[in-house]
This record gives sequence, structure tokens and C-alpha cells, in this order.
Amino acid sequence: MTIKDNVKKTFQPVLNRSLYGGFVLLALYYALIAKDFSMAFSSLGISLAFDPFDTSQPWKERPLYQKIWLIIHLCVLTIVAVFALR
Repeated sequence: MTIKDNVKKTFQPVLNRSLYGGFVLLALYYALIAKDFSMAFSSLGISLAFDPFDTSQPWKERPLYQKIWLIIHLCVLTIVAVFALR
């Protein structure tokens, strides 16, 4: 393993978690403070693109808590979509 591969391996999860958290916080801001549910929906949807867990691990091999976390995220996203369409 080269230094470049090692940096990529350690930097990618940090970047994904940071972007995921940032977009979730942005969605909370839009939903709770700005009351703009369409932007909250967009931010929550984009945050799912940055999987905060190990992206190299297939869905079937993920621990149960990771599956539950992502499914709850999708449920919250659906609820926000309903508010956005009102």
C-alpha cells in the first residue's frame, strides 16, 4: 500500500462524515428556522449521497444499527417531502 492509497483510505470516511453531517445540519436549519421544507428535503436527500459509514461494505454485510440509521433517514426524508408538497 502506497502513501497515496493510505491517505485516500483515511481521508474518504472523514470527508463523507463531514459532508453528511453538514448537509443534515443544513436541512435542520431549513426545516426548523427558515421553515423552507423544500430546501430541507433537498439537503437531506443530498446528505444520503455521502454515506457516513464504510462505503466499501455491501448492504447485506452492514451491521444492523447502520441499516436502521439509513432507513430512519429515508423515513424522515419522506416526511419532509410531504411537508414540502403542502
